[in-house]
Amino acid sequence: MKVLFQLGHPAHFHLFRYTIDALNRDGHQTYILIRKKDILEDLLREAGLPYVNILPSGRKSSFTLMLRLWRVFWFTLRHGVDVLAGSTPEVAQVAWLLRRRSVIMAEDDAEIVPPFIRAVKPFADQYLSPVSCNNGPLEPKTTHYAGFHKLAYLHPTRFTPDPTVVDRYFPHDEPYFLLRFAQLTAYHDVDAHATGITAEIADRLIKLLEPHGKVYITSERPLEPQLEPYRLKINPLDIHHIMYFATIYLGDSQSMAVEAAMLGTPSIRFNDFAGRIGVLEELEHTYHLTTGIPTSQPDTLYRTVQQLLDTPNLRQEYQTRRQRMLADKIDVTAFFTEFIENLK
Repeated sequence: MKVLFQLGHPAHFHLFRYTIDALNRDGHQTYILIRKKDILEDLLREAGLPYVNILPSGRKSSFTLMLRLWRVFWFTLRHGVDVLAGSTPEVAQVAWLLRRRSVIMAEDDAEIVPPFIRAVKPFADQYLSPVSCNNGPLEPKTTHYAGFHKLAYLHPTRFTPDPTVVDRYFPHDEPYFLLRFAQLTAYHDVDAHATGITAEIADRLIKLLEPHGKVYITSERPLEPQLEPYRLKINPLDIHHIMYFATIYLGDSQSMAVEAAMLGTPSIRFNDFAGRIGVLEELEHTYHLTTGIPTSQPDTLYRTVQQLLDTPNLRQEYQTRRQRMLADKIDVTAFFTEFIENLK
């Protein structure tokens, strides 16, 4: 088969890279289409994956959305693509227009991403998501699986933490903390008026953490001058090794909170989606691998951080919880690959 993957975000690179590799090994032909988004191109270049950037200027207006659709349409037609896969509306829309098969992989509940659901619902063919997701009107087209998106690349069959990678930057066996500040400009963030870790909150967290280890910040948004010295400058492909050996992860990004949970790193997320996302609710209340705190409760944030700092054998406890989670879940890349290959 000829299979096209459209990547709209750096997270999509991680989500699909091993499925693309598996399909290539099985003799299929794959194509990758992207738009300009953060470090997406850097990741693809570092991994040596060929791609076509159909929107080098990024997303700026409703016109660029139509342009993206048009370019995916013509690429699919010109290359005789059989299956379109990804987490973007164009995958479903173009496949429907050209009578090709489509597979949408998503793990945000319908109430969190209503514009996406509206854009996909009339056109979706196959919709894949974890068992903890509620896809609302797309449930009749959904195949639920026992897993999480991040297990497509952080399952032990795909990822082995390497201490020597961390040692290129700092000692992996000395305590350190990883803070993540998201841009919070995605449409679901804007619709929800989402906020996160402010400079004032970051300053207080650093004062709380520094007596216990080094503090490193990875940020999509510009940092205030007092925070800039904490910025982590690394090869983006190394982030999961660094995350695995961190003492605690804290951030306002739910994506990286899930990744930390997959790795058994104590995880705290501070944003206005706390309590609203099925995947994170399962990780919090079934496996106790992450904690969500709304931005109206900064004192709860500081108190939760202190409780983790005071917990004996913290790492061992969270690794035990991780093993329990992994015992219940599947190798998601293997599932994606088999699902696409079995499409009729």
